[in-house]
Amino acid sequence: MWGSVIFLLLCLLLFIAILLLSCFRDRTTAALGHLAWRIRRRLRFWLYLPQGGSERPQLICKPSTLAHYLLQHCGSLGRPCTPDWPWLDPHLQTLCSLVWPLAGSEIDFARDNLQLRDGGIVALDWAVGVTIRNWKATGPSSSSSPPVLIIIPNSWGRLTPHVLGLCRLALEQGFYPVVFHRRGQGGCPLVTPSVQQFGDPSDLMEAVSYIRFRHPSAALLAVSEGSGSGLLLSYLGECGSSSYLTCAACISPVFRGQQWFESPLPWLYRWALLLYQKLNLCRYSTALSEVMDTHRLFSCTSLQQFEELQFCTGGTGKQSSLNWESYWERNEPLRDADEVAVPVLCLCSWDDPIRGDPRTTLPLELFETSPFFLLALTHWGGHCGFQKESGHGDSGTHFWSQAVLMEYFRVVAEFFRAEERRSQGRGPPPRRRTSTLLPRRRRGTLQRDPPATDDIFNWHRSYTR
Repeated sequence: MWGSVIFLLLCLLLFIAILLLSCFRDRTTAALGHLAWRIRRRLRFWLYLPQGGSERPQLICKPSTLAHYLLQHCGSLGRPCTPDWPWLDPHLQTLCSLVWPLAGSEIDFARDNLQLRDGGIVALDWAVGVTIRNWKATGPSSSSSPPVLIIIPNSWGRLTPHVLGLCRLALEQGFYPVVFHRRGQGGCPLVTPSVQQFGDPSDLMEAVSYIRFRHPSAALLAVSEGSGSGLLLSYLGECGSSSYLTCAACISPVFRGQQWFESPLPWLYRWALLLYQKLNLCRYSTALSEVMDTHRLFSCTSLQQFEELQFCTGGTGKQSSLNWESYWERNEPLRDADEVAVPVLCLCSWDDPIRGDPRTTLPLELFETSPFFLLALTHWGGHCGFQKESGHGDSGTHFWSQAVLMEYFRVVAEFFRAEERRSQGRGPPPRRRTSTLLPRRRRGTLQRDPPATDDIFNWHRSYTR
């Protein structure tokens, strides 16, 4: 008898529980989902986070008004950047950002082939629209002056899904993104028997002058990916306060170029990078044989040897006058870091498998002493990965780095407007400067004036993809 009573009571309690769950189904599901997310997140924290670490990125910089403003108003830099469990592996994050296809959208580009002073050609791909689920989101109109975002891909020229996702997000948020392609990369023809050195910013200088001439009233921003940061950092250092840029950012940058080429990469990345570059240059093997030993070039097995065979006397014995050491005196990304005159945000992770050990590859002393360099250091992210946790953050964005960069550009622009209003309230309006922070010494030999006529630039536009 008592057994039957207990059984009926249990059935009644179960019925009441089911009734309550059905009445408050949405709230119950949300509460259970939030509880499961917190448990999963805590397990990740205990199992994977280094001792004494934090899920939030660490901002390393010299104390300044701009740094304080960023900490107050750039919320993405203060939020946890922990990915879901499969993406805790740095190699998965790296491969996802480099080769995983961009789902659900297609970027439409309009190409400018820009002829340089020496007859070479670089390509500028302007993102003009995004096709998402059968509807078209067009880019900024020509009558407005949206900020122009110059995107520099990695040094081997691959347009990665991370770059495409950044173009899409920039278009959606009112920027005008343009991708800079070096000579012979990204479908740009190689019309001179020379390729661009790792840190030679001369071609980028002409491209930025052209963009400035075409959009004189727009703010110019720049972001680089991976090894492409060597080109952006070299440009900022050589041009100083004449760079025309308002601010810049680097995603998983390579700060020490010579050390990076001399350090062995994991075999998968090394062979993939070598194969991609060899396939890109093999079309021009006959023309390049005049200036380099192409037979040895296409049979080399290390990145250092590949770079040396292209540009150094010790590798080719032909027209080059540089040895390995003198080559890096002219191409090291941070050779003129003290001349940088615009804020540069660098996003790096501890587990980057391509850049290497952060204790030897990150110039922490630079970020601690220069008011223009800021480092956001995360525990996870791989190389240009920075996958976000599902269900949190901006919808439609899969990379934490993209959301941080868009917010960083907006916050820096707000900071400059506030500083300009404050300075105008105290006295006469200041003279217009390219650099909006501290005054810096101008380098007379590198100062670039805006072109006076359109005849300087010989270019042709074609719709490519």
